[in-house]
Formats: sequence, structure tokens, C-alpha cells
Amino acid sequence: MAAQAVSVLITGANRGLGLEMVKQMVEGSFTVGKLFACCREPGGPGAEALQTLAKKHPDVIVVVRLDVTDLCSIKHCAQQVGSVVGTGGLNLLINNAGMLVKATLQETSSEDMQNSFSTNVIGPMNVIKEFLPHLRAAAKASGMPGMSSRKAAVVSIASFLGSMENVKQSYVLFSAVSYRVSKAGLNMLTLCAKEELKTDEILFSLIYPGWVRTDMGGEEGEIDAPESVKGMLSVMASLTEEQNGAFLTYQGSTLPW
Repeated sequence: MAAQAVSVLITGANRGLGLEMVKQMVEGSFTVGKLFACCREPGGPGAEALQTLAKKHPDVIVVVRLDVTDLCSIKHCAQQVGSVVGTGGLNLLINNAGMLVKATLQETSSEDMQNSFSTNVIGPMNVIKEFLPHLRAAAKASGMPGMSSRKAAVVSIASFLGSMENVKQSYVLFSAVSYRVSKAGLNMLTLCAKEELKTDEILFSLIYPGWVRTDMGGEEGEIDAPESVKGMLSVMASLTEEQNGAFLTYQGSTLPW
């Protein structure tokens, strides 16, 4: 990726994995021209670390308000991004924002399921749709053959818990029914997008970050955010058309559906 500066947008960029992605992208070997770091309340206390990072890299980081559960917010963000990237488009869109409710089937409420789908499925769907013109512009402007995250790609942060094949072995350890169902929905959304938009040469992929010690993952997690993000960025940088529609781990291995 060092050969060409890319434009990147990350949802849920104010904490956890999203914040660590912003940090590693601007301070590491990932060559970024513009990085749109999106969160619900850019001016709130929860975004102080992001704002501090943006002040250190004012020519690269653009902090933008984006609530993935609010279509008007998504549309406004897309307009703002479009005014910056122009005909060069958006090379890499990372659907990172998500929510997790730790509850069994019997404990899960209709509201839990609705909120999980709004954030984990409907949000990414609307983000993809509204930013599609900018992704298409990037694919057209790149002049590169094939597919890659340097050209035009959507990477969604997935979960091992969204794997239907792994439910039997994992459910006893962590139920989180609404999270599991919504993440499985995100997997299907990604595969549908891959089929519908393959002629646009936009790559779609899912990456599981591992069980990370973050606010969402909890203190029992197996790895820290820097290790997870380092692996995910390496995987993103190596994506080709062969991984279009792939369900991968942060180490690059394939997960079962």
C-alpha cells in the first residue's frame, strides 16, 4: 500500500478498534491521503482521544459526524466526504461501528434484536449504498486492474460468533443471541453486495478481529487492540479479487460460514 496514497473512511473511529485503526494508519506504513474518522459525537468526551490524534495529523485525518443508525446522518457524511475526495473517490470503507448485547435467547428482547440489526446490519447497508458513488469513482479513477483495497473496497468487521457452523462449540461460552444473528446478517449482506457489485470492481470482505480486550470485547479478551489491528491492516493490504466475499480472521485464515 505504500506505493499509493489512499482515501479511507472508518465508522466507529472514536474508541477501541476504530481508534486504533486510525492511529496505525496515520503512524504506520499504511499510506493514507485522507482518513475520514467517523463517530456519533465528534465533540463529545468519548471522542477526545480521536480529536487529539486529528490535531497531530491535520492534513490527513478528517473527523466527521456519522451515526450509522441515522440515514440522514449517513447521507450528510457522504456529501462531506464527496466534497473532499471529488472524482478520486473513496478507496477503502471500513464498517467498524457495532453493538453487542450479552443475552441468551430467553433474555433477548425485541428491542435488543431491533437495535442490533439497526447498528450491525441496516447501518452498514445504508453506508454502503450512500458511499457507493464514491467507491465507484475510486475504482474508475485508479486505472488498476482487478480488485484491491488500494482501488475500491468495503471491509466489514465481522465476528466468529456470526458463524453458523461454529454455534455448537461457542454458544455455551458466549450466547449474545442478537449479536450473533445480526453478525450473520452482516455476512449475508456482504455476499449479496459482492454479487451485485462485482462488475463495478469493488471488493467486499469480512474480517474477524479476534477476541480483543476493548470496551466491547471485555477484559477477558485474548489479544490487545494493537495486535488485532496490525493483523487486520496487513490482511486488508493484501486483499485481491480472490478474497472478494471472503470471511477472514485478522491473521488471514478463512472462517467457516
